[in-house]
Amino acid sequence: MKITIIASGSGGNATLFASRGTRVLVDAGVGPRVLEQCLAAAGGEPGWAPDAIVITHAHADHVGAAARYNKKLKIPIYASEATARAAALGDPARVRVFSPREPFEIGALTVSPRPLPHDAAQVALVVGDGARRAALVTDLGEVPPGLLEHVAGCDVLLLESNHDADMLAGGPYPQHLKRRISSSRGHLSNAQACALLAALPGGTHTVALMHLSEINNRPELALEAARDALSGRRTRLLAAPPRGPLVLDAAPPAGLPPGLARASAGALAPARQLDLFRGM
Repeated sequence: MKITIIASGSGGNATLFASRGTRVLVDAGVGPRVLEQCLAAAGGEPGWAPDAIVITHAHADHVGAAARYNKKLKIPIYASEATARAAALGDPARVRVFSPREPFEIGALTVSPRPLPHDAAQVALVVGDGARRAALVTDLGEVPPGLLEHVAGCDVLLLESNHDADMLAGGPYPQHLKRRISSSRGHLSNAQACALLAALPGGTHTVALMHLSEINNRPELALEAARDALSGRRTRLLAAPPRGPLVLDAAPPAGLPPGLARASAGALAPARQLDLFRGM
């Protein structure tokens, strides 16, 4: 299973999961043109398109382009009932409603959702192809009971590390927005993400930090904290850029040495991305 992070942040979110001829785009916070450009940069074929879209929640940076995909590509769009009611998804005949606690299948992929605490109905997703599993966990204000078990054993974990608490407190945002972000229905701080990583059972070979704030965080801060939380493990660590592509493989790399590879959060060309996967 290949995972391509198209965009991650307040400017838009979209991640592609592909395996065995099935291609599923999770979230539609960027439009079809951006998707095409990112996939071309990652070596994709012209005219390529996903088979379906899964929406995690109704905020614009995750769902803003969904109606355009619905109209242009005429593919199914999957959303929870609460998200389908709250978001503009386009032609309702192509909208598929899923339960936030029941797995569902899209071609060769199985998608397992779990509710998350956020100020919109939100879900974490585990995507599997029968051989490999990857988890996407963003837009949550705290780690709820059962989440660790939900993502345990996944080969790849895409985890929110949105803000540094001190940068947020001393930053330019108005107080009401600071309260929202730091609340139990807001976004995970670096420290909260690291607490989850420190408790993560073995089996995860790659962790990508997601949804980093460009105002209230710095990649090097998030990576340093996560590196400490994962100390001594055989785990790759990366920070997803606001705009990709960043391509990951759910299959474990051969001969990954102990410790963590150095990582960058810049918008990387595919050749440079491969450098991140070599032991350093």
